Formats: sequence, C-alpha cells, structure tokens
Amino acid sequence: MVVLLALPGAAQAATKSVNMGIPPKSGKAFQPLGVDVNDFFPHGVTIHKGDKVKFLPVGFHSFDFPARGGDMLPLITPTGQKIAGENDAAGTPFWFNGQDQVSFNPALVAGATFGKKVSYNGGKRVISGLPLGPDLKPITVTFKKKGKFTYFCNIHAGMKGVVSVKGKGAKVPSAKADRKALKRQVATALKTSKQLPKTAVPANTIDVGAAGKHGEELFAFVPDTLTVPLGTTVTFRMHPASFDIHTATAGPGNPESEPNSYLGQLAKKFAEEPVPPGQAVYRSEPPASQATLTPALHGNGFWNSGLMDTSTNSPLAASDSVKFGAPGAYDFYCMVHPFMHARITVQ
Repeated sequence: MVVLLALPGAAQAATKSVNMGIPPKSGKAFQPLGVDVNDFFPHGVTIHKGDKVKFLPVGFHSFDFPARGGDMLPLITPTGQKIAGENDAAGTPFWFNGQDQVSFNPALVAGATFGKKVSYNGGKRVISGLPLGPDLKPITVTFKKKGKFTYFCNIHAGMKGVVSVKGKGAKVPSAKADRKALKRQVATALKTSKQLPKTAVPANTIDVGAAGKHGEELFAFVPDTLTVPLGTTVTFRMHPASFDIHTATAGPGNPESEPNSYLGQLAKKFAEEPVPPGQAVYRSEPPASQATLTPALHGNGFWNSGLMDTSTNSPLAASDSVKFGAPGAYDFYCMVHPFMHARITVQ
C-alpha cells in the first residue's frame, strides 16, 4: 500500500515534441512544390513548469533561447581577417579585397547540443547550434520557470516559436489538442505553398524566392524566365516575407550540372569551406554602383548580387539590380541554393 501511494509523486515530467521544420510525415506533400517551411511545428506549445520539450531535427534549422531580453546569435560573423588576393577572370582585383572575411558564427558550431539534455530558466542562453553532420539526435529542454519564452532559428531570421510554461495546477492542451493544432498548421502552410508560384512582381523585377506569411519559402526565381529589351535594368529582390538568404549570380557554368565551372566552384566553396570566398558573399560591384552586364564583365560575364536577406538586424541588402548591355541569354543562380535558376533573354 505504501508503494502504491508513492507512485503518483514519483511520476516523471511530461514531454512534448517540436519539429524543427516540416514534420517528416507531412514533408512529402511539400516536396513536389519546391517549398520548405521556415517554422517550428507546432509553432507554439504549452507545458507545466518542470516539463520538457524535445526538439526534433528534421530540417536545416536551429533553435536559440536567448537570456530574457536578449537577441539571438547571428548566423554569420567576421573572422577577424581581411580578404586578400581575390581577382576576377580578367586579373583585376575585386573591390572587396580589404573587407572582412566572414564565416558561420563559431559559437553556433562549438555550442551545438544535439543529442543532449539541457535546461532553461530564462537566465542563460540555450542553443541547438548548427545542424551540421548526419544522424542528428533530438535535444530535450527542461523548463524550470513559468513564463512565455520565444525562441529563434539562427539560420532563418524571422523564424521563431513559443513555449508557454504554466504552474503545476494550470490547464494545458492535451496531446489530442496538440495533434489537431499541428494538423491545422500543416494544412495552412500547404495551402499557402501552392499559391507561391503565382506571386506577382513588378515589371523588370525577379523575386529570388517567394514566401508566405508563415515561413513558407518557394526555392525558385519568380518569374524564372524574362525577356527584356537591350539596355533594360532588372532588379533581383528578396521577397518581403522571406526568412531565407539567397544570391542572384551570373557567370560561366551551371553550378548543379557543371561542378568544375566558375560558378560550380564558387557554389562548392560556399557550401564546403569554413570561410567562403568574397565572390560568393559580397556583391561583385563596388557599393552604390551598378554594373552593365555583358559576356565580358569581369572577364567572363560574372555578376553577383552578394548575399541578400530581409532581416532588419542584418547588414545584407534585400535587393540589387543590373543593366543589360548586350543581347543574348543570361543565366542566374543562387550560390546558397544552386538548384535555383532563372534565364533572362535580352533582345
């Protein structure tokens, strides 16, 4: 009898799960659309003080619970070194020689907690770190104080979720209610995703990606084909709702099918090297200047917007433009997502 009476007090804390990206069982519906969703599923969870949340790594996302009142850690930071010796195909030094080298934030690499159990009370930052490497394990976070805690994805500025922690006797949603909320979130994201290819853009403008208001991201140029008269200036812009980072880059080679080409090597270095080359990170033209693109620009027809995003806390621009100075077909790719492709025909 003593043992039976003791059992309720020995019960373990409850655990709820959050997918860091689209739940795996739902992902197949998004794949044919070319869409990912920069959101946590479910977007919000409510638990009791002392309960746990298991974060499941299902996409290229992270989580960052700052100390209360703090900001998330930036994805990209200066290395402390300067760019040197980067020349274009004509042998002319690029303008960004002497500018800061940048890399992924070392704190997000060294502080990774995948496969670990950690606790959070609002007083000290807790992060997942970057999801680098195969077979990442879930991270379990125990919440030791009541409150409403907002957390962020360091990789996709604007992507965030909420954990509401209530007192022991407070009412929280049941597992059934949580499943229904998750199902509604997935359905809403899927409905929005199907409309993204129809995104309207201004004349002589191409959106580098198209986005919905809940983190839905179409990985494509919109439109992906455009015909303009000689002398036209075309603007490449990030969709205002995007949480992602893209480039618009022209030059020799298809980075997907021609890995040894100029753009193929540039995309490979961006993906694999700890410190990506300046040609991939910075715009190819000096600040406040606009290039006239021809097959001879920079010796081989190279032009790059540089990294672009829409975050108000980022030094990156949200758009760039280029004037076309010779007729022909010009192919553009994203160095972050090389499968994204657009063609502009100049007549």
